[in-house]
Amino acid sequence: MTKSKGKADGIVIKKYANRRLYDTSTSQYVTLDYLRDLVKKGTDFQVVDAKSGEDLTRGVLAQIIFEEESRGANLLPVDFLRQLIGFYGDSLQSVVPGYLQMSMNSFSQQQGEFRDKMSEAMSSPQATMAMLEEQTRRNMELFGQTMRMFTPFQAGATPEAESGAAPEPEGKPEDLSALREELDSLREKMDQLLDKK
Repeated sequence: MTKSKGKADGIVIKKYANRRLYDTSTSQYVTLDYLRDLVKKGTDFQVVDAKSGEDLTRGVLAQIIFEEESRGANLLPVDFLRQLIGFYGDSLQSVVPGYLQMSMNSFSQQQGEFRDKMSEAMSSPQATMAMLEEQTRRNMELFGQTMRMFTPFQAGATPEAESGAAPEPEGKPEDLSALREELDSLREKMDQLLDKK
């Protein structure tokens, strides 16, 4: 975690050792529900340790999600949570935050259209399934695009690369076999994700 730099464009919430939260913009103690409402309103805030100035925002946001889930607002499917936990320490760990951010941004941009389709879909189970399949397909396309950004041999795309035949990269044989193994592993994971759809 990093030290707070002091955000001029958002609210600073101080967290004290007794776990109390203090909104410096209103000079009052607040709750996690108050912070949840700020998030829903789109209000930017940063939570910092009152003594050290350490940025605690990520942990507090995760705590808000935990509170919501424990109240029965089950937004995160168990399989998703298991997959997410599985990525900790995995070679793809660094890719996951960007992919999730891109997926959520895309979903947020499409939510107006999605809400219209949802109200239409409520009248027909077939329409509901078609809509969910379409959204899943879009998410998998985004994931595929993200994975291609991190494919080591994409930089010098040649006609062979476009046709699906990977060019022979230069390097030590043991480095090449390690890269091939990792690439095969990534392809296998992507195939598994596509099959689950």
